[in-house]
Amino acid sequence: MIEHRNPHESVMQQATAVAHPNIALVKYWGKADAAQNLPAVGSLSITVEGLATTTTVRFDTALDADRFRLAGREEPAMARRVSACLDELRRRAGSSLHAAVESGNDFPTAAGLASSASGFAALVVAADAALGAGLPRPELAELARRASGSAPRSLYGGFVELALADSGRRTECRQLLEPAAWPLAVAVAVTARGPKAVGSTAGMLASERSSPYYAAWVASSPADLAAARAAVAARDFEALAAVSEASCLAMHGVMLATRPGLVYWNGTTVACIHLVRGLRAAGVPVFFTIDAGPQLKAVCPPAALARVRHELAAVPGVERVLEGRLGEGARVVAG
Repeated sequence: MIEHRNPHESVMQQATAVAHPNIALVKYWGKADAAQNLPAVGSLSITVEGLATTTTVRFDTALDADRFRLAGREEPAMARRVSACLDELRRRAGSSLHAAVESGNDFPTAAGLASSASGFAALVVAADAALGAGLPRPELAELARRASGSAPRSLYGGFVELALADSGRRTECRQLLEPAAWPLAVAVAVTARGPKAVGSTAGMLASERSSPYYAAWVASSPADLAAARAAVAARDFEALAAVSEASCLAMHGVMLATRPGLVYWNGTTVACIHLVRGLRAAGVPVFFTIDAGPQLKAVCPPAALARVRHELAAVPGVERVLEGRLGEGARVVAG
């Protein structure tokens, strides 16, 4: 029997995905091509379960435009990036349907905790499932990268490298180790909740224009990546600690020398750095890393997590300490 559909009846295609933020150990800062959102350097990260973005995408014939809400609120500026990302997915899927996107984070947004990375990773996975496009993960990673330079890394779990390919004309993202292969833990000292004053993209472009250290930063990246890759392969915590802290401080050195200087830290961030160094000097295996924001991430073996969390929580100015373990990449949780 042939089913006749009312042409005015709403047709919906919906899926929900979860993605976790990733924490770069070898940092990404700078654009090789701002228009294509191509990074100037490769990066190496860990995907952290325990912090999550949940995104639902609903394609609906009743909609005449895309709609985006974050934590229940309209976000016009982000909506433009979301629509641009969806346009690429629609083109590949042969769809013209508009979408309603609902997204939420269980951690501070736009505060140096990679919320855009997990957000766009969840978006492309949910939208791909809702459209039934079935795009391979490397293609989803490229689509996510155009929206957020670090988003491809959240598509994969555990230790992840985002490498430059074809002389920097594109990127390749790959998992180096599954979460269970080297199960590290992370304590995040939240030292401020509000969004940062200068966004990452604006900051990167300013550094490229004016920081006298920018060229040296780009030139030093391949050696840092090679050192970190070797440390991950050998499960060498001390070697990974050394290259991760060096990469973090070098990136912030580039930021500080930008004109005007980009100071993403606050006093509590610095106090946490000294605490982590003191713990390591006392024999606790832990190292720090900090992205473009004031939150410090302390990476350690799971056995040291309780001690590290307790010590960070006692630092004056730390509002709360989040924790997580290495987790899986972005995935569909509901159709």
